[in-house]
Amino acid sequence: MFGRVVRAHRLRLGLTQEELAEAAGIALRTIRNVENGLIMRPRLGTVRLLATALGLAGPERDRFQQAAQSDPAAQSDPAAQSDPAAQSASATQSDPDRAPRPDPAPEPDRPVPPAQLPADVTGFTGRVEHLDQLDGFAERDTTTVVISAIAGTAGVGKTALAVHWAHQVADRFPDGQLYVNLRGYDPHGRTMEPGEVVRGFLDALGVPAARIPEQVSAQVALYRSQLAGRRMLILLDNARDAEQVRPLLPATPGCLAIVTSRNTLGGLIATESAQPLSLDVLDHDEARELLTRRLGADRCGAEPQARDQIITTCARLPLALSIVAARAQQTGFPLAQLAAELSSSTQVLDALDAGDPLSQIRTVFSWSYATLTEPAARLFRLLGLHPGPDTSRAAAASLAGRSIREIRPLLAELTWASLLAEHSPGRYSFHDLLRAYASELAETFDGGQRDAAVHRILDHYLQTAHRAATLLAPRRDKVDPPATSDLVSPEVLADQQQAMAWFIAEHPVLLAAIGQATAARLHTHTWLLAWTLNDFLRLRGHWHDSLIIQHTALAAVDWSEDRSGQAMIRRELGVAYARLGRHREAERPFQEALRIYTELGDHNGLAWTYSKMAWSAEQAGRSEAALQHALRALDLFEATGDRRGRAQALNGSGWYYCQVGQAEKALEHCRQALAPLREIGDQVGEANTLDSIGYAHHHLGQHDAAVSCYEQALELFRTNGARWDEADTLVHLGDSQHAAGRTELARTAWLGALAILDELGHSDTEPVRAKLLALRRTGPPTRPSASSGRLS
Repeated sequence: MFGRVVRAHRLRLGLTQEELAEAAGIALRTIRNVENGLIMRPRLGTVRLLATALGLAGPERDRFQQAAQSDPAAQSDPAAQSDPAAQSASATQSDPDRAPRPDPAPEPDRPVPPAQLPADVTGFTGRVEHLDQLDGFAERDTTTVVISAIAGTAGVGKTALAVHWAHQVADRFPDGQLYVNLRGYDPHGRTMEPGEVVRGFLDALGVPAARIPEQVSAQVALYRSQLAGRRMLILLDNARDAEQVRPLLPATPGCLAIVTSRNTLGGLIATESAQPLSLDVLDHDEARELLTRRLGADRCGAEPQARDQIITTCARLPLALSIVAARAQQTGFPLAQLAAELSSSTQVLDALDAGDPLSQIRTVFSWSYATLTEPAARLFRLLGLHPGPDTSRAAAASLAGRSIREIRPLLAELTWASLLAEHSPGRYSFHDLLRAYASELAETFDGGQRDAAVHRILDHYLQTAHRAATLLAPRRDKVDPPATSDLVSPEVLADQQQAMAWFIAEHPVLLAAIGQATAARLHTHTWLLAWTLNDFLRLRGHWHDSLIIQHTALAAVDWSEDRSGQAMIRRELGVAYARLGRHREAERPFQEALRIYTELGDHNGLAWTYSKMAWSAEQAGRSEAALQHALRALDLFEATGDRRGRAQALNGSGWYYCQVGQAEKALEHCRQALAPLREIGDQVGEANTLDSIGYAHHHLGQHDAAVSCYEQALELFRTNGARWDEADTLVHLGDSQHAAGRTELARTAWLGALAILDELGHSDTEPVRAKLLALRRTGPPTRPSASSGRLS
């Protein structure tokens, strides 16, 4: 077996096991296990290190590596050992995945495989047996889904091991890798729910958000259907319990789920045939190797006693050792001084005791914290109050009540001290343990300032989100956020593109901020934050998020005395229901909004509500009811003298006239809307009306006139960055070109629409694909498509 080959080469060179371990940079335990036959097929990286340490090169090195990967039975056959062809055949038989495979046939329009793994751990050391175990799990019968539950105490390196191994085997899973931090031990209780995770995975797998079912069970079924026939790696990090994990597990061969948790997850082992892999602290050799990799052999070798004292005092806990190493690198202090400081700490016994895992590394964290200047230390503490999962510079500045110019060096100081990570330019995060430590410190030292800091960070997100929402939809209701302190630094957003980019980056933070505002009973912040997200969620197709936050907003706004806000949120809740096809449930909040606006005597509010109800009725297939609602809105806008509202209602009623077969009446109404919209300068409203006029011309068989209107509308949409509206009009343009017999021009328009809808992840892609597919066949001209949400 391979262990005898290693021993023979070692004895040939006159090396002890200790000397070979040191020369190869491998733990002594690994050398012993290999030679004793406990590890018969070590990892390729380990074999290469051994070959180099043994001075093997050329054919001899090849034979050495081949011996490590061959079937143990073949190694006992002298003929197989002497015959390279036999060795190759044996390797192929023992590992079918090593046999040559034909290149897979290309799959058109397949989305780019997700690659969500966090960055690999720099200087990862030790854990050879565990890596080998994981290799073994991955190489088992491919008809079985293998789940590895990696359990262990806080800071023992579960995530580091899982991420490092996942990077090593990523090429075995050509369909991609999914990753999520389930936050099972978040100190604030913000554990990721399975439904939230599944929706994120479906998004990563290219499923448009608008097509995701409402029920979690249906979402899970769709997720598992997406995994069918694929080879994917799913890394579920920091799981709370088995119930949090079960809906996220694949149900078909070819996929591998790796789960990390502080619990053993016995339920998964018992009911899901999970393979348990428990981590303990490092052995002494591995801990020494970790410090040597981080600090260099010369520095560690010069102070072996201090080095070993650090290892013992840190209880061989990987996270503690890594933080100590970082302090040694940053300060340049002798190891003896660092060891003395650690040993003399009054909290070290509590930190490294076998008690509460969260408290085991508190003192180690305090080391890095103690090196900070007071402004940086205060910022670190306050970051524990941030809703998470990450923060921008401006948000950190608002939290601390400082300028962005002042905050930059403080963030750099925290990053240098390994208390914060800049995971992407200008965005910072830290893991759950550091967050818990920071929050604990804030409660101790900043008790009187905590509420003010939370208020500032929520003001930051509300002020910026309001600006972003106004840029995305300048024609929406006017709702002004409350005045805020000069200590708050909103993000600077110049245009619609920047607004959209900000919403995309901050989407998970804003959802968390709504939860934080709710917990803090800052009701105005809660419902106004929900209001700011309406158009972004509509444009991105996040209908489920929209419904959830509107329910949260409703509870918050009802605590306030803002009756207009209460009506507005009910109206938006009705729209959220309607977008999910739940039209019966939409009716109640719509009617409640009408009642409140009637009590207030707010005719404009009534008019906008009837406009939304008209759209909802059309989506439900009730075109006559939609027309009646739109005409009611028109009457109200005429009574109030709202020119913009009247113009939109004219366009809306014209559109619905077309839906009920009265195209001439539609032209009359829509043409009346054009002049006031142009006078007001509402270019998007003008473009929408031109699209409606083109639609009416199409129904009248006047295709050239329709094309002209559509082209004018497209120019205005593109000028204003209205991407979904541009796609909708391109669909209509394609319909008219096709009806006029201009097939290639129709194809060009529909392809343009499809590209935009795919970019937005919108549900309207399937009808457009069907139109393109129909071009390959002989058939009648395509019937014009109805809008799926333009007027909403």
